[in-house]
Amino acid sequence: MPITINSRATWAPYVPADKRDHAIYGPIPSSNPEWNPVGGVFIHYRGGGGEENDYPTEEDCRRDVAAVYDMHTSNDDFEGDIGYNFLICKHGNIYEGRGYERGEANAPGYINGLGRNAGFYSICALMRLNHTPSEPMLQAYRALIKHLREEAPRRTGLQIYPHSFGYDTQCPGHLHMYAKPGSTIDPAAPWIGAGDVHVYAAQKWVNATYASAPGYISCPENGKTGWSTVLSLTQALQHELGISPTVQSFGPGTFEAVKQRNTLPGNEPKPNLVRIYNSALFCKGYWASTNYFLWNTASQSSLEQLYRDAGLTYNQAGMWPHIVKALMRMDQFQLVPGGDINIQNVQKRLNSRYVAGVRIPAMGLVPCDGIYSRDVQQGFMMAVQYEIGIALNSINGYFGPGTQSGLRGRGSGTLTGDLRYLFRSACYFNSPTMLPGNPQVPLMYRPEDIGTDTLTSTHLSWVQAFQRFSQIPVTGHNDYTTWAQLLVSSGDTDRPATGCDCITEITATRAAALKAAGYRIVGRYLDEHLPPTDPYYLGKALKPGEPQTILNAGMRFFPIFQYNGRELFNFTYEKGFDQAWIAYQKSLEHRIPAGTCIYFAVDYDAMDSEIDSNIKPYFEGVKTLLTNHGNPYTFGVYGSRNVCSRISHEVGARWSLVSGMSWGFSGNLGYPLPANWSFNQIKEYMFQSNWGLDHNVWRDGSDPGVSALSD
Repeated sequence: MPITINSRATWAPYVPADKRDHAIYGPIPSSNPEWNPVGGVFIHYRGGGGEENDYPTEEDCRRDVAAVYDMHTSNDDFEGDIGYNFLICKHGNIYEGRGYERGEANAPGYINGLGRNAGFYSICALMRLNHTPSEPMLQAYRALIKHLREEAPRRTGLQIYPHSFGYDTQCPGHLHMYAKPGSTIDPAAPWIGAGDVHVYAAQKWVNATYASAPGYISCPENGKTGWSTVLSLTQALQHELGISPTVQSFGPGTFEAVKQRNTLPGNEPKPNLVRIYNSALFCKGYWASTNYFLWNTASQSSLEQLYRDAGLTYNQAGMWPHIVKALMRMDQFQLVPGGDINIQNVQKRLNSRYVAGVRIPAMGLVPCDGIYSRDVQQGFMMAVQYEIGIALNSINGYFGPGTQSGLRGRGSGTLTGDLRYLFRSACYFNSPTMLPGNPQVPLMYRPEDIGTDTLTSTHLSWVQAFQRFSQIPVTGHNDYTTWAQLLVSSGDTDRPATGCDCITEITATRAAALKAAGYRIVGRYLDEHLPPTDPYYLGKALKPGEPQTILNAGMRFFPIFQYNGRELFNFTYEKGFDQAWIAYQKSLEHRIPAGTCIYFAVDYDAMDSEIDSNIKPYFEGVKTLLTNHGNPYTFGVYGSRNVCSRISHEVGARWSLVSGMSWGFSGNLGYPLPANWSFNQIKEYMFQSNWGLDHNVWRDGSDPGVSALSD
């Protein structure tokens, strides 16, 4: 990877005139026979003093390099030259110091038999004690280390040390968290960006302090907030509260211990508990005391802000254990990128009314980040359960028989107050719905309709459009089927449906049974990746002549392709390409006509990061194979609402077969039905003995499936 190293001539004009020629001329080759920088690199910074200079321009940086040179050549400490091999500024520019010749800045001594100065390069950052490294600086460190390992005239090894390693110095200041193998500046490790110095301080402290606590699991020391860090802080909290062994979970025991202690941090006498709370605030993205054992006005202000962000008032009775639990999780209580302020308002109201007001025993604070997530869904369901009359101690957030009964009763009557608010909030969560047309037109639920008592025309129009789009009865009313469709991706699982899919061969007898039960189309698998000798073999592939048997019964069918679609490793561009080829060959073999949509399956709860890294490339491979063969077939996608929507929008899937019955999938929570849904799989059940069936709503005017085979 080519990099630019600015020569000494770029900073030499700023050194005193009597030294300028030497500075411009370049480093003198080392005569020391031990010079061989095979060990790695040492990381340095400029030290204390001069913090007011934040290097605003590149000229300031060059002047500072010149100042280092002038200081290092004022005596014989650095053998008459600048001590560092290279220097890096906050703008991401790399400057030549000693270059590839022996530096003298790493202090005397040896590491594993290598001289600190003779076996390692030294790289200095132009930053002071109170400065933090910029991302361009870190990127430049990463690029330079890669260059020194792979391209330099004198190649270096894999070690990365701080100057303070085995030496009494604060150097390299806030670069310390990066001065080790595996950090973001190590080209052998993934780039994770800049860390936070206060999070890093928390990580180092909690690991050092609680390493011997029973059950303690250390967290990475990288300055990046994550579950591992807050769970380690949770274990530290448990240890200080007398819980042993500690566990990586803020469960009922921890909640009760915080409740029994009943001490807010401003009155907390134990310094370690104060530091845990300060650290948790920093990890949550709030400012706190930089004297970590002290609870000061910054800490108090942030804590009070957290209460407000969660929809609570400060020091609200009984809420401190909930706040501590929130601190020990990755839940966010401020609007995040992509968050919706109207959803955030609903989240705050859930906390205010149902956690702090009603005090539902099973309910904890929901995030207030503007994102409709699994935790918000569970809290929202508990709120609905309360408003339809389920007893407090029976509320569990599960869409079970009691909840369904309550929605058929009180929920289907005239709505007022909080239950009306919840119904309309659910409408907003499911926006946009789609208006018919070519192309379809998205229709958002108006935020103004959430909190009003008026039955507005816009509310009524949206509900009717949602019912029509979801293919449920268009009543314009808050009936049970509409509630169910708003609350869970499966909706009303007892509603009629004309589509189904299964792994079982459809014989003439079975086809007749399906037809008699009201089914008009059945999905079948084109192939199976396991051989008949495998103990997990299902025999799910279409059998010779089976498509014609289905058609002879007056039904249609649609093809599905799935090779172990429940594992992330199965999804790569190459596998998508190869599996599309198999699907193409099998389709020809079964005389499936051109233009038919083949649904490729993502049969698990794929996260957005996994969609980006694997699922999209897989479907790009599918698309490329079909394109290379003249697009004889179109491709569709089977998966959660989120998977279907993203693959359709970003890769071009024609139709979506939605795994609606997997209502607990995060990809089915807070996402509307994809605009191109053709089948919504809402229930799995035993149709006959030893014959399981997936019950699918087949959308009118969507994928017609196969009605005749090609010649």
